[in-house]
Amino acid sequence: MLEAFPVKVRVDVRFRDLDPLGHVNNAVHLSYMELARIRYFQRISPDWLEEGHFVVARVEVDYLRPILLEDEVLVGVRALGMGRSSLRMEHLILANGVPAARGLAVLVWLEEGKPAPLPQAVRARIAEVEGRPLSELPPESGSGGP
Repeated sequence: MLEAFPVKVRVDVRFRDLDPLGHVNNAVHLSYMELARIRYFQRISPDWLEEGHFVVARVEVDYLRPILLEDEVLVGVRALGMGRSSLRMEHLILANGVPAARGLAVLVWLEEGKPAPLPQAVRARIAEVEGRPLSELPPESGSGGP
């Protein structure tokens, strides 16, 4: 199920991730997705924090089933498309091999605190991580980012 996702991360569910009903709290799903994006950007560049300037502009999550403390959790992330200054990413969270949540995020490239065109070097590294040419990543459409 995660075959189409070039970056996959195993996440340990911590007791503090749980809500009073014993499920992973909905906000924690965003942290799991963030961890997968960090691993993705580390694949783009080991020095991504010094070089990169992506910020999250939008996130949406579809919660499909609860995640419990003892579940084995895997998170996949991939690029769906690029705009002038934005990157759309898809996330899939599996709990014991079953989809537990799907997420979409729009990230924006900043330079000097303002949206700026994605550098060609970053575009090339994203295509390399994805294992497919940029032409297969459709441009940004609709709302959700610059």
